[in-house]
Amino acid sequence: MKKLVPDYIENLEVYQAGKPIDELAREKGLTKISKLASNENPLGPSPFAIREMTNALWDVHRYPDMFAHQLKNSLCELYNLKPQNIILGNGSEGIMGYICRAFLQPDEEVVTSENTFIGFLILAKSVGAKLIQVPRRSDYKYDVEAMAKKITPNTKIVYIANPDNPTGTYITKAEFDYLMGHVPSHTIVILDEAYFEFAQGQWDYPDSMTYRYDNVLTLRTFSKAYGISGVRCGYGFGHDYLIGNLHKVKLPFEPSLIAQKGAFGALKDYPHLVRTLDNNKACYTELFNYLTSQGFRPIPSVTNFVTFKTGSEEASLYLFNELLNFGVIIRPLRANLMPDHVRISIGTKDEMTHLYEAMENVLPKFIAKFGKLL
Repeated sequence: MKKLVPDYIENLEVYQAGKPIDELAREKGLTKISKLASNENPLGPSPFAIREMTNALWDVHRYPDMFAHQLKNSLCELYNLKPQNIILGNGSEGIMGYICRAFLQPDEEVVTSENTFIGFLILAKSVGAKLIQVPRRSDYKYDVEAMAKKITPNTKIVYIANPDNPTGTYITKAEFDYLMGHVPSHTIVILDEAYFEFAQGQWDYPDSMTYRYDNVLTLRTFSKAYGISGVRCGYGFGHDYLIGNLHKVKLPFEPSLIAQKGAFGALKDYPHLVRTLDNNKACYTELFNYLTSQGFRPIPSVTNFVTFKTGSEEASLYLFNELLNFGVIIRPLRANLMPDHVRISIGTKDEMTHLYEAMENVLPKFIAKFGKLL
């Protein structure tokens, strides 16, 4: 007798988001809360994006432009593309869902790294695909040579988060070129560049827009550097054959009217993006140095977050829970199978000061319980 729910769905675990601010406020009765858990833009959205979204509220009784001409035209100008090479979705994860629905069948293989972005892994499992996860190198980077050896005739997708979440590391141009030399034409490579804006200044970062592979799909988002994660808007680039087939399984009228308008406005405000990157650079350096001075070994990151080892799952949860008492939300990484690590997003200068003040209260107890890290 057939089961009502397939095993590969029953065995899935629900994605766990970062702890919401309102929930912590209710639980602890706190008024000052710094959420440093979800890699959001601490400066908020661009005023241009707010203006576009506010004006669009008068039209929410109408369906949005199904083809998103205005937003796609802006992306075409920015990246020198044609509309048929672009797909939009509810965040880049929405497009990942289209990819799995259109191209990935049960028992086909997905080759990726261990401890990478859990959102895509859940989506791949949801269609019954087989995950081939390659251990990382000792420096937390993808082992592209080992990944290349795992590619078989049954490999449908190679997934690369570049830069990676939750480690903040990236594969280089040389590593990407090496990997592509081992990818057959029937295999789709997903380059998840959600943190592209933060990494693009690295001299050896392989900006996928400088390549033109027919089997590569690039995913980017307005949720991180552009600061409109709350309305969900992501975009993807690829060969028109792949994009055309993705449109066949895409939900109509997605992203929403408000998301399309917010993204359009955000693209027009380059100074806001510069302020975001400047704040991130300054606060990242300060955070990395602080963690190092306290005996932790943070992983060098090219994103808007820093991940570091605590020593054990118990230590991670202790640090997480103790910081909650002071109104600071960070992210333990048990779901990413890195239970002895936590991740801290870059906030505003005030939020980072709040974190350091909280850490000064928590660390003596942490050290007394778990010992010095130096």
